[in-house]
Amino acid sequence: MAGKKQFPLRLDPSIYEAIEKWATDEFRSVNAHIEYLLRESLRREGRLKEKRGTPDQREKKDP
Repeated sequence: MAGKKQFPLRLDPSIYEAIEKWATDEFRSVNAHIEYLLRESLRREGRLKEKRGTPDQREKKDP
């Protein structure tokens, strides 16, 4: 996945466990779910410009 910024992330174990469970429930990896949660939060707050054709936009269009 070229173009993605990589960095270490330290989380409280209880937060990681909750995200891991949620990610499993949504059929996502923990990494993908963290990215999804951050993207949704940024979008909700108006801090992220919409890109055409992102995976999440395609998901919303599918019935």
